[in-house]
Amino acid sequence: MKRKSASTTNKIYPIISILAILALWECLSLFEVVPNYMLPSPAQTVEAFIHDFGLLMSHLKVTLLETLIGTIMGVSIGFASAVLMDRWDPAYKAMYPIIVLTQTIPAVAIAPLLVLWFGYKMMPKVILIILITFFPIVIGTLDGFRSADKDAINLLRSMGATRWQIFRHIKFPNALPNFFSGLKITVAYAVVGAVLAEWLGGFAGLGVYMTRVKKSFAYDKMFAVIFLISIISLILIGLVNVLQTKCMPWERVDDFEEHVRSKKAKETINY
Repeated sequence: MKRKSASTTNKIYPIISILAILALWECLSLFEVVPNYMLPSPAQTVEAFIHDFGLLMSHLKVTLLETLIGTIMGVSIGFASAVLMDRWDPAYKAMYPIIVLTQTIPAVAIAPLLVLWFGYKMMPKVILIILITFFPIVIGTLDGFRSADKDAINLLRSMGATRWQIFRHIKFPNALPNFFSGLKITVAYAVVGAVLAEWLGGFAGLGVYMTRVKKSFAYDKMFAVIFLISIISLILIGLVNVLQTKCMPWERVDDFEEHVRSKKAKETINY
């Protein structure tokens, strides 16, 4: 019961913070501290969202499709690269510096080139999303593989375990927390990457919509898109959390055991 109460209290704090920010924003707009046409109020933003809801949803379908394809491909390539670099040291020495080097190139700089090379359809958006989502997965997963318990690995080797068995029972479970941490970063950046690519060139998508409303100085509609992108990113992160819980059931067991130990310790101290 106390645990549920503490969990509910922890959820209240971010809600209060968000409401406080919205109230401050409303006051800034209401008293015209910032000109209203530059900073529309939350109420105007919601009104713009409702007014263009159908149009926003049609553009959102395109952005989500690009995000889904790019994320699946980026995560798959990142995971496969991490496995390859962990299994074969020459691949690690050859690929790791190049992977790090790719992250020194700003996405804003490479996106126009992708549009120039591959046109205004879905291909350049997907490629940019792959480049954005690839890095957190490959680095996080590789660190998880390499931080596996050496003693456990040596024990399995002494018992005649194959490399696949060591990977399955030791390295893969150890890398899952790092993988899901990278995946949370990935799904948040993937939506932003898709919108950025659409901003620089495309026929449909939230980025294209933002470009059009910006040219008409409809900043309330721009803020509506920003809110929509934030909501979609939060939903995707929530889905990753659910997937992590399903794939790592032992984490719930560990949390429960820790809670029981903590409760017993408190009862002992009180006694």
